[in-house]
Amino acid sequence: MSQSLLPFPPLSLPSHRFRTAAQAGDFLITAEVMPPKGGNPAHMIKMAMLLQGRVHAVNVTDGSRAVLRMSSLAASTILLQHGIEPIYQLACRDRNRIALQADLMGAQALGIHNVLALTGDPIKAGDHSDARGVFELESVRLLKLIARLNQGVDSNDKPLTDGATSLFAGAAIDPQCQSWSGLQSRFDHKLSAGAQFFRANSSLISIA
Repeated sequence: MSQSLLPFPPLSLPSHRFRTAAQAGDFLITAEVMPPKGGNPAHMIKMAMLLQGRVHAVNVTDGSRAVLRMSSLAASTILLQHGIEPIYQLACRDRNRIALQADLMGAQALGIHNVLALTGDPIKAGDHSDARGVFELESVRLLKLIARLNQGVDSNDKPLTDGATSLFAGAAIDPQCQSWSGLQSRFDHKLSAGAQFFRANSSLISIA
């Protein structure tokens, strides 16, 4: 006699504190942590725990400055298990559309809903300067991809037969850009592509 399969339980209850605060127009406070350079997350957890109750969410970098560190998705999952709401940073530099969509669906299943869509720093800036970059997408097209997954279809317009995502997507802007018109144009493109919040250096801007 066969048993019906139950849905896979999430590792932690998903947290929506950041999204709720953003959509309410609250003043948002976040901080940033880097995943470990190795397999032991103890130091990252210790640093993040100091922020608990002081910020709405914690940004988890994804190969910032093209320097090798633990997967942002794995690090975000670990923080969520410790009661810390992450903002999962996802860079296009190292992944094609298949890998990006796979990681986004994985984040949804793990209860991670806040995603900061990034193009990624140039590989030459990092510690593996001879590695090959992917850059099939950049941040604007990644935002559009997230919007499609939230609508229940993939990048080829095929339905997600096991459920749409519910991701809260954001983007980065550089207020130090020398061209105001260029900054405005980039902001508008990301807004139109589905960005719900913007990270500007150490600041966070909600557009709810």
